[in-house]
Amino acid sequence: MILSIRNLSKTYKGGKKAVDGLSLDVQAGDIFGFIGHNGAGKSTTIKSIAGVLDFEEGEILIDGRSVKAEPTECKRMIAYVPDNPDLYDHLTGIQYLNFISDIFRIGKEEREKAIAEYADEFELTANLGDLIGSYSHGMKQKLALISALLHKPKLMIFDEPFVGLDPKAVFTIKEIMKRLCSQGCAVFFSTHVLDVAEKLCNRVAIIKDGKLIACGTMEEVRGDDSLEDVFLELIEQ
Repeated sequence: MILSIRNLSKTYKGGKKAVDGLSLDVQAGDIFGFIGHNGAGKSTTIKSIAGVLDFEEGEILIDGRSVKAEPTECKRMIAYVPDNPDLYDHLTGIQYLNFISDIFRIGKEEREKAIAEYADEFELTANLGDLIGSYSHGMKQKLALISALLHKPKLMIFDEPFVGLDPKAVFTIKEIMKRLCSQGCAVFFSTHVLDVAEKLCNRVAIIKDGKLIACGTMEEVRGDDSLEDVFLELIEQ
């Protein structure tokens, strides 16, 4: 079990309960889609898993380790890419990737090989010497994705990973997800692109008003309908 969430609850100031008693599991090899309308609690859940947000109730385990009790160990095992990555505009792309590699203590030979491989896959090699401040949103998203993959995480956590990417980059990240999951990694991501989730994910969860309203294999949740039809029916109940 790579990710285990038990009775997670998060309440913001003012009393708004963004996540309410949520429980789910993600296993090695899973590509797990996390779906819900805006404000349903997706980003709050993802930030709690990544250790960005504290939470009042429940427990989150990464490969058996508690996010609260062992935050550093958990962060070594995960990669988190938000929907709008906040990078250092005054650095060049290669300086940023080396900075991230230093944080995770990745050796020179290993980092150079990984950076070359992923930069080539995302067609960013020619821009690594440019300042990040000159990058488009899509280029920043690609750089954030590369930086997240360098330390070979056990769990990849993405919040809307396909936003702002061109079709070739969307295809590339989907292929990388499949490849890494075939090697024992797991992917947990939120998305509004339901047809992509339906084709890509083997498991899916639907959240509404902070509560989990459906969770299981894609076949179990979808049944004989499309994922879009099931999602629209569930959130309108």
